[in-house]
Amino acid sequence: MDSPTHNLPALFKQLGLADDPQSIERFIATHSPLKPELHLADAFFWSKSQSEFLRDELLEDADWAEVVDQLDVLLRKGRGS
Repeated sequence: MDSPTHNLPALFKQLGLADDPQSIERFIATHSPLKPELHLADAFFWSKSQSEFLRDELLEDADWAEVVDQLDVLLRKGRGS
């Protein structure tokens, strides 16, 4: 059985954030770059439930883990990288 695949807009929607391309780009530009030692789920801009979701998905290597990793990379590179 194939695992469901999720994309970045779906992750933003799951997190309760605007999921259109401009909003995603603005979010990444506003909140990046993350410090190398900071775990994505520990960033100040997440609510408690968002942070828990991100942490759980990564720890459990769940369906959303791949796209959470993608967001982590984007937030570490910053805009225009």
